[in-house]
Amino acid sequence: MSQINSLGSKLSLVTGHMAGMIDQPALPVWVGTLIAGYAFAPALAGGLATLFLLGVVISSVVLSPFFHRLPGRWMPSLGFGVSALSFYAMVGFNDFALLAAGHFIAGFGTGLALSFTHGTMGRTDNPHRIFAMGGVMLGIFAVFFLGGAPTIIAVFGPPTIFKIFAAVMGVACVSATLLFPAVSAGEDVVKDSAGFTKPVWFAISGIMLMALVQAMIFSFLERMGADRGLAPEQIQGVLVVMGLIAITPTLLAALLEKRISPITVGIGGALSQGLIAIVVSCSSGFAPYAVAAAFPFAMLFTHTFIFGHLARIEPTGRAVAATPAMIMSGSAIAPLLGGVLVQTLGYPALGIAALIIDLLALCLYAASRQSADVAQSLRQTSVVS
Repeated sequence: MSQINSLGSKLSLVTGHMAGMIDQPALPVWVGTLIAGYAFAPALAGGLATLFLLGVVISSVVLSPFFHRLPGRWMPSLGFGVSALSFYAMVGFNDFALLAAGHFIAGFGTGLALSFTHGTMGRTDNPHRIFAMGGVMLGIFAVFFLGGAPTIIAVFGPPTIFKIFAAVMGVACVSATLLFPAVSAGEDVVKDSAGFTKPVWFAISGIMLMALVQAMIFSFLERMGADRGLAPEQIQGVLVVMGLIAITPTLLAALLEKRISPITVGIGGALSQGLIAIVVSCSSGFAPYAVAAAFPFAMLFTHTFIFGHLARIEPTGRAVAATPAMIMSGSAIAPLLGGVLVQTLGYPALGIAALIIDLLALCLYAASRQSADVAQSLRQTSVVS
């Protein structure tokens, strides 16, 4: 049985994070393949990705409130196993209804695994750092996936994308089976199960909105370039550079953990994300499109700080166990919402909607800091009295 802070346990945790968050780097190729390879309209292709993310969200919402009470040793193995089998089954599907069912089941299994992975990360000796290391592994995977998957899919056919997903989930299943730590909640943690405070809810809501923007722009990034007449090698080049850049924010976040306030990072991250979304979606030509290579930085950097922040202010692990729900509830809405906006108003509508949503996220982060300051002032007053 692995101890939670052992090297093997941490390797299993970061592998589970990488597999469970596969939608983050894969959405452009995923949705693009469903459109170009399966001839689905943008709204239908986005809808399939939405069903996967909806499965993740429902699973996380149902299970994360009980994370601190349930022994989670085998949950990730079960979840990743279900997801791997579902993706492999979809290799033989062409019908929309069958693909829809497969996407939802795969998402539910992924959400089960990821909730227990993130909840366990929150119980390690340094949640901020282990989450950052998971982000680094995800970034490395993104480089290989975005650089190689489009070519492999073009050679071997559209169903190859589901074989790739099945293989990734299978690796995570084996890793979890062999190395995932058994963590039982202490009696003090189980008792600490009151509802979330306002600072927790505001921070959760802010990261949810940023995830919505991330997925809304990211889902149609590949199609955005193709529809503007950019060469395939230009689009793939941007995606590869994006993957390379995606490795840096989590590393930087690990180094700056003690130097910057998480809420300050959230405010700056939301604003920069919205501005980049405007540039990418409301401009023409290759240069503005290439700015998209920096797009994931804001979300990855911000999310690492917010994850560590939530692990500190909500000690039961329930808030961080709900990470799949808070990230993918926004992501689940995004492909379908983005598809409707593109079909009705065009790509500039994506950027305008993104900026509005990010400004709301900025306000929520500011409210989280203000309500935390008020709560601390009240506690100090109570102590003095």
